[in-house]
Amino acid sequence: METPLAPGLYIVATPIGNLGDISTRAASVLGGVAAVACEDTRVAGKLLSHLGLKRRLIRYDDHASDETRAHVLNLAAQEPVALVSDAGTPLISDPGYRLVRDAKAAGIMVTSIPGPSAAVVALTLAGLPSDRFLFAGFLPGKAKARAEVLAELGAVRATLVFYETSPRLADALAAIAEVLPGREVAVARELTKRFEECRNGAPADLIAHYTAHPPKGEIVLLVGPPGVTAAQEHDVDALLLAALAMSKPSQAAAEVARVTGLDRKTLYARAMELK
Repeated sequence: METPLAPGLYIVATPIGNLGDISTRAASVLGGVAAVACEDTRVAGKLLSHLGLKRRLIRYDDHASDETRAHVLNLAAQEPVALVSDAGTPLISDPGYRLVRDAKAAGIMVTSIPGPSAAVVALTLAGLPSDRFLFAGFLPGKAKARAEVLAELGAVRATLVFYETSPRLADALAAIAEVLPGREVAVARELTKRFEECRNGAPADLIAHYTAHPPKGEIVLLVGPPGVTAAQEHDVDALLLAALAMSKPSQAAAEVARVTGLDRKTLYARAMELK
């Protein structure tokens, strides 16, 4: 017999498409809570039905009132309550931040049951540098704000990961082409489903493809990090040579990587050439 769950808030990651991705622990927790706070009771109900469960469902989405949040917190103070989003890990561009923050402030136990996340799945499929990445949620819908966000993040030496909707994909790709020219882009969609796809290329090529083959559903849009210019290569070599004067190539590469944000393995290879 399983030990009953203690009162508190249980953040439960759920499948992003394939229901087979629900973890044993997530299923066990959903089976042991008194109620499930969810974005859409129909979506959560479908998952619970798949697991052979029936639980009290409380709608908790981006428009949830302070009263609803207080109700969920009051319940979690006395019984175990799960928080789920429509798909993936709650709080990752989904509701829950205020609920978790208020629960912690109130001394209510909060724990997270890890599982699927569309951003991470897409990152593993894209073939873009994954040692450093920045998840930035949804790009703004308006052109000026979208361009400003891309310009702000464009200098970050990391793969950029965004969520996007299919109707706005072409506009987002056009903005990337204009603000961050020369970057490799990946479009990941239908993740974990039958027609899963992750297509890489230049924004113009991707626009042409998806104009001819309009996508459906939500999309993960990834933008490769900035390249290194000739001037920057000169600066990097100078940094490596200075570091090599006092350190082994591996240590020099690690130090320059820390300072510049560049890939350590690439720097190590260059350090061996310079040495």
